[in-house]
Amino acid sequence: MRNVRDILRLHTEHQLAGRQIAQSLGLAHSTVMGVLHRATALGLTWPLPAGLDDATLEGQLYPPTPGQTAGRAEPAWEELYRELRRKGVTLRLLWQEYRRDYPDGYQYSRFCERYRRWAGKLDVVLRQPHRAGEKMFVDWAGLTLSIVAPATGQVQAVHIFVATLGMSNFTYLEGALAQTQPIWIGAHTRAFEYFGGVSEVLVSDSTKTGVTRACRYEPTLNRTYQEMTQHYGTVPIPTRPRKPRDNAKAESGVQVVERVVLAPLRDELFFSLAEVNEALRAGRERLNDMPFQKLPGSRRTQFEAFEKPALRPLPPERYELAQWQTVRANIDYHCQLARNFYSVPYQLVHEKIDARLTTGTIELFYKGRRVASHVRLWGIGQYSTDPAHRPLAHQKHLEWTPSRLIEWGREHGADTGAFVAALLASKPHPEQGYRACLGVMRLGKRYGAARLNAACARALAVNAVSYHSVKSILQTGLDRQALAGPSVQLPLDAHTNVRGPAYYAGEGAELQDGADTVISADTPAPVDKPAPQMPQEARPNGGEASEYPPAADRQDGTLITHGAVSPRR
Repeated sequence: MRNVRDILRLHTEHQLAGRQIAQSLGLAHSTVMGVLHRATALGLTWPLPAGLDDATLEGQLYPPTPGQTAGRAEPAWEELYRELRRKGVTLRLLWQEYRRDYPDGYQYSRFCERYRRWAGKLDVVLRQPHRAGEKMFVDWAGLTLSIVAPATGQVQAVHIFVATLGMSNFTYLEGALAQTQPIWIGAHTRAFEYFGGVSEVLVSDSTKTGVTRACRYEPTLNRTYQEMTQHYGTVPIPTRPRKPRDNAKAESGVQVVERVVLAPLRDELFFSLAEVNEALRAGRERLNDMPFQKLPGSRRTQFEAFEKPALRPLPPERYELAQWQTVRANIDYHCQLARNFYSVPYQLVHEKIDARLTTGTIELFYKGRRVASHVRLWGIGQYSTDPAHRPLAHQKHLEWTPSRLIEWGREHGADTGAFVAALLASKPHPEQGYRACLGVMRLGKRYGAARLNAACARALAVNAVSYHSVKSILQTGLDRQALAGPSVQLPLDAHTNVRGPAYYAGEGAELQDGADTVISADTPAPVDKPAPQMPQEARPNGGEASEYPPAADRQDGTLITHGAVSPRR
């Protein structure tokens, strides 16, 4: 309709003839005269009414011919779009149903063409211009390389990290054996150093090493990843889940890297990660120096001329990797981190503490305020205690004091109280034995006070003063066995058959018949007279005194034998 307006303007304002207007606009003379005749018949003059749009003007100039059909029936494209999402439904099936309802409708080719034209307007792609130094896009490549262990022949995949600047497409890549957070953070650090600066925005997908909880509107960033971006002065903006077009520059950069760098290395054999990164380094430089197909220069020339001056400077110090954990201060005002224990002010007992772990230090935060800092311990079960964190009086420390623990132990038995006291005394500071005492208390709830007291008595007897010793005694049932008493030498009853070691030495004293004397090993015995035999007396039932059945019992419970009277055992 633009030509219609120009025809009317030239004819009215400039008083040009039809042929002059046709020559000026490059139209046929008949077309110009047809427009002028139709406008004159409708009474349209220049300037046209302000509210008259092109569609209304076209409808007035070219109304449908009376009796002419309005055209073929138009399918309901929205309904067809929904039906195509169902399994087994195709465009040909929908076209057949359409022709069944409208026999004079579109043919199959025209039907498909019009549907694709309609569907092409649903997903419109936004072309995003990028300012120099504004964004850096990061991602992992889909293709991987492999390294072979020379000794075992085991094959291990090498993942490729890709970082691309938005304006110049300048690319950095390196190989890694895993996609863990330390490797992810380290790759970012080396990319910033390769570029010589930091972009304003850092765009990545919703990977777990960067995003703790993916969300379309407010994603939760990983604490370490967020701290790294704050150190370098950039802003992380994760893309929406399952929206690869949000990170289109990284996806395009990954595709170029796979075709230009990784594909030529598909048949190469590598034996170490250093060899892989050396090959990637050569391919990276070749990619950045490769000239553009439709633009002058290359990625490197665009980067040196426009992108590098716009990047933010690097901080004076390189970022030190730190991991964050949320722990709770225990009753001994220590937090367990990496199998060691670090103190916090005792007022924070049972509170949640945010811990920042680096290779050299442990920092503890409470509600964003640092409350403790320790040198990191690399052993197992070690304690780092700041004297300022200890309470002035243990009695006020949530009422858990050594005296109360000992008193609790005495309520369950004297041996339990003694064990708790010994356990607390075995630690450099009583607070460090609180956990073991709490464990002993839990054992008392499970096995009962009597068994716990017996187990503590056995543990004290063998000098095994620890929670694990008591637990082992209870689990194995040793507490139910009697303790072995001290060895005592019992005196022997006088008996003619007991001769002593001196007799066999040849110096035994002469034994007196029927005497209730105790044979002493120190008394010399003569060897020239044989020892008398025990007299035998007949029994009514045919037995003898020294044979079965045994001698008769007394009324007072003693056993009568010749030469000795023994109490019943």
